Amino acid sequence: MRLLIVEDDPVIADQIGRGLGALGHEVRLAGTGAEAILMLRQGDLDAVVLDRMLPDLNGLSVIDQIRRDGQATPILMLSALGSVKDRIEGLASGADDYLAKPFDMDELAARIAAIARRGVAPVEGVRLEVGRLQLDPSGHQARFRGRAVTLNRRQYSLLAHLMRHADRLVTRSMLLEGVWGYAFAPTANIVESNLSRLRTALIGIACDPIETQRGAGYILRSDRCA
Repeated sequence: MRLLIVEDDPVIADQIGRGLGALGHEVRLAGTGAEAILMLRQGDLDAVVLDRMLPDLNGLSVIDQIRRDGQATPILMLSALGSVKDRIEGLASGADDYLAKPFDMDELAARIAAIARRGVAPVEGVRLEVGRLQLDPSGHQARFRGRAVTLNRRQYSLLAHLMRHADRLVTRSMLLEGVWGYAFAPTANIVESNLSRLRTALIGIACDPIETQRGAGYILRSDRCA
């Protein structure tokens, strides 16, 4: 895999680079958040290991910027800040996983492989349609009445999962397993935050078919985008 390591400590960066390189990965290094954003915008990376505390931009700010850009590259946040609150903040910001320092290299490699597997969008090549809402896999776009919006990887996966279960209740656990590959329910509100971003994108094309069933889950209503 083509991996980007964003770490301002040269000793740790070298340790990670050597360890992952020995496993056959192509490793690139960035020492600042600004440098990482520039490299991510090139769009040819399979996953990122991102330090939270950088000399210029906070790692959370880096994630916010690239997710706003539509970049969906899987990100593992690596940080000395390892409390439950810190991990929740990292996951809620858009990171796909969070690992505290000090870390085990084998565990880091396994977690990178896991988020890369989750990053493969489902139903690739299959065009979905509910009412007049269409999901176009060729450009990862949602279309409604001639209007289109490009979705990032996570938004695309969420919408695809909901559309495949249109007019049926989809629980939070079902989304965690079907979209993230989690067999457990993390305390972070990653489902809610990502659904919020998806709904904002859909509102931009005048279609918001997602109904929240408080305490139960979500239903994509086919009659809302008819």
